[in-house]
Amino acid sequence: MGRILAVDYGAKRTGLAVTDTLQIAAGGLTTVASAEAVNYIVAYAAREPLERVVVGLPKQMDNRPSENMARVEAFARRLEAALPAGVEVTFYDERFTSVMAHRAMIDGGLGRKRRQDKALVDEISAVLILQGYMEWMKSPGATGHPHLL
Repeated sequence: MGRILAVDYGAKRTGLAVTDTLQIAAGGLTTVASAEAVNYIVAYAAREPLERVVVGLPKQMDNRPSENMARVEAFARRLEAALPAGVEVTFYDERFTSVMAHRAMIDGGLGRKRRQDKALVDEISAVLILQGYMEWMKSPGATGHPHLL
């Protein structure tokens, strides 16, 4: 069984999170410059068994695409083309992840200065995307994938 990697793709920075090899727990991996994200993930896939990449799908509250949607879809297409055969690219709704990341930082006792670290927020957001995806996959009614590329 390979790992699942989650991506919180942004215009400048991209937060990454990954599961263990048994796909039990999600943890933050890193934050990279968005321009380097595809290369970083492909290099990671060369070192670690990777089954799937879950990309946060940016939607507005009314379910319409956000302004970042076109960039995220273009990134996902580039990533899918660059990854080894057999590694799926899947989208998962990322609404509220940034708000939840800030809340987790406050609840975790992080000071104001550390909470302003946007790279950390992006990494935590990727963890939240991955945790949500993993919970969805374990739910009784889950079939297939939320939204395949």
